[in-house]
Amino acid sequence: MNPALYSSATGEWSTPQDFFDDVDSAFHFTVDAAASAENHKCPSYWDKALDGLHQDWRGVEGMIWCNPPYGRGIGEWLEKGPYTDSIFLVPARTDTRWFKEAFEWAAELYLIAGRLKFGGAENSAPFPSCMFRFTKKYAPSTRVSYWRPTGAADTALTRSMEGA
Repeated sequence: MNPALYSSATGEWSTPQDFFDDVDSAFHFTVDAAASAENHKCPSYWDKALDGLHQDWRGVEGMIWCNPPYGRGIGEWLEKGPYTDSIFLVPARTDTRWFKEAFEWAAELYLIAGRLKFGGAENSAPFPSCMFRFTKKYAPSTRVSYWRPTGAADTALTRSMEGA
């Protein structure tokens, strides 16, 4: 077992390949925004040297995949989402400011069924995960769905900003 999975020793959680392949089959990603030469999921990717936080995401053609470093800076990454076509894989930390702010701007929130095994770990992560989907055109509502293996997204609820 990797002790870092149960501590804050690392904020980097490599996306499980089978999970990524499943999501990619539905969204067809063109850029991996927070990757390394060892773990990138798309042929085009931004590593630490290219610094995805300082790239112009709005000019990207196609869908951006982002599994950002987990930690206090996660909100900065999510701020890149609005007005882009992007999906972020993040911990489902509903009690945080960044989660609430992302929920206000996202077109969709996918609650992931089960817990993911990151980076080839033997055990599942000690936290649930979710995905925020942003679009170039802001829509004043967030659809909430469960993401199940094989790309099935079951719509559970739609939250409208009107009257919220």
